[in-house]
Amino acid sequence: MSRIGKKPVMLPEGVTVTIDGQTVTVKGPKGELTREFHKDMKITQEDNSIVVARPSDSKFHKTFHGTTRSLLNGMVIGVSEGYKKELVIKGVGYRAQLQGTKLVLSAGYSHPVEMEIPKGITLEVPKPLSIIVLGINKELVGEFAANIRAVRKPEPYLGKGIRYVDEYVRRKEGKRA
Repeated sequence: MSRIGKKPVMLPEGVTVTIDGQTVTVKGPKGELTREFHKDMKITQEDNSIVVARPSDSKFHKTFHGTTRSLLNGMVIGVSEGYKKELVIKGVGYRAQLQGTKLVLSAGYSHPVEMEIPKGITLEVPKPLSIIVLGINKELVGEFAANIRAVRKPEPYLGKGIRYVDEYVRRKEGKRA
């Protein structure tokens, strides 16, 4: 039995779930998320929790069992608490700024890099060297933060680039003369 799949997803105060066949809608104080799940997974609501069941013990169904439960849990956490990724910019002349619905990054290129902020994402730039990505959809927040980081990945010799706050960049020693 899947260790993750058999755990029920507990619903915090103020979160409501609507199950319509395989389409699940989760509403909470931060917003609303809807997702369609695999047709074989049986999703039911019991009191203030959601339970996911699988029809058989085949490897295919076992993989979807844990994944379905994790996705549901992510939706519940997203609409109740939200997700947050923090990035730090290191390097001389590197900076970030918001211009309307765009994030403009100066990351050592001959031109500033402009990124359109996707719908459902909120961006904060408290200082020119830090970016905070906020949202209720875990996938969107993680993907947009990864796209920002990909503009200039941290390099191991001088440590310049865009990195996550909790990321450790292993430093290398340069050439010796």
